[in-house]
Amino acid sequence: MKISSRRSSTGGRRTSAAVALGAVLALTATACGDDGSSSGTGEEGSGTGKIVFWDNNGGVRTDIWKEIIADFEKANPDIDVQYVPVAATEVQSKYDTAIQGGGLPDVGGVGAAMLAGIAAQDALEPLEDRLAKSFLNGKLNEGMVESVKVAGGSDEHMYTVPTSANNGTLYYRTDLFQKAGLEEPSTWDRFYEAAEKLTNVKKNEFGYTIRGGAGSIAQALDAMYGQSGITSFWDSSGEKTTLNDPKNVQALEKYAALYKRVTPAADLNNDFTKMVAQWDSGTIGMLNHNLGSYQDHVKALGTEKFRGIPQPTGPGGKRVQVSNPVDGLGLFKSSKNKEAGWKFIEFAASHESNSKWNESAGAIPSHTEAAKDAWISEAEPTKLAATALNDGSTTIVQLPYYLPDWNTISKADNEPNFQKVLLGDMSAKDFLDTMAEQLNEAQAEWNQQKG
Repeated sequence: MKISSRRSSTGGRRTSAAVALGAVLALTATACGDDGSSSGTGEEGSGTGKIVFWDNNGGVRTDIWKEIIADFEKANPDIDVQYVPVAATEVQSKYDTAIQGGGLPDVGGVGAAMLAGIAAQDALEPLEDRLAKSFLNGKLNEGMVESVKVAGGSDEHMYTVPTSANNGTLYYRTDLFQKAGLEEPSTWDRFYEAAEKLTNVKKNEFGYTIRGGAGSIAQALDAMYGQSGITSFWDSSGEKTTLNDPKNVQALEKYAALYKRVTPAADLNNDFTKMVAQWDSGTIGMLNHNLGSYQDHVKALGTEKFRGIPQPTGPGGKRVQVSNPVDGLGLFKSSKNKEAGWKFIEFAASHESNSKWNESAGAIPSHTEAAKDAWISEAEPTKLAATALNDGSTTIVQLPYYLPDWNTISKADNEPNFQKVLLGDMSAKDFLDTMAEQLNEAQAEWNQQKG
């Protein structure tokens, strides 16, 4: 995959979400890692004192991060980590605001989907030299390392240390399926059959819950490409997206038609936390999310009432899924205590901490030794996901995380339009044509800069 960065776009969109959202969100003084603009170079520091860490999934992973921070501070009593939880739905806006106005942390969680946009603003410290001298060198999953390099938009630099990989997962209520005499929804045909059969609107029983709020686009694309069987995001020219291919349009029409007919009406505005809570507490047959919600389901339902399996297979028994961004930890250029910040990143990505975090999240560890720990085989969805990714049964459609505007296009620009599709106020074709036009434009500019 080619990699580069992108500076601008037309049609009302800006170079970065920072420009569009720069005045929207202000950060409090307690969340500041420095007082100046991020574009300047910070300092290595003494390796002691205070550092500020932003958790990019605050509230969801707060408990496990506090545990890891306590372990780190015990091992490094001369370093104090100030933990700042930032909700996943707000983190890109907060980073962009801080890049423009100051107040970035020393260390922050930066997923691959937002990595190129932040790196293009020269806010992140390249980490390849630090990694080469670290005890982590050679201990991180090579595929995840390559993934964050590509997502960062640079041939030579690595802007985050990968910590975990996720995977699309179809959770289903085994008790409800058994009662209804349904087979496991391992194919899309069985999925749609179950969605219909498990629905009884009068009894408030639904076959499926669809994500209509924040984060809806990637999940819809997963279902769309999974059904169409198209295996590449770009056509053979590398210039036009397959997003609005007629097969994808047909697949999205069928998927969006589930809303309110076999799903709760509340799905229109549900992000993943509300969707997961709704599934855990209700009588809904199926939920598409990822490995990250596995432990939530275990707490709510135990392990006997549900299973989490890889996404359904399409025609010919082939499984197609869109890529899920690798999560990671970045060191910000403006930090005045980079040495201490790097120590924290090393500790968090070490065998014990990385295993502990991923077990809590149900995700696939980046540390190669952590990936061999016993809990992996005990967490069935994680085990099945890892197997599906490695046994040749699954083709991954790589989303263009390397485009700095990918996160803006796939979230702020088009999530409201997807809601219109669910409501019947916009056709699936118009939705996909609009998004395709934006992506083709972004890809053309990226290709031009790449030469």
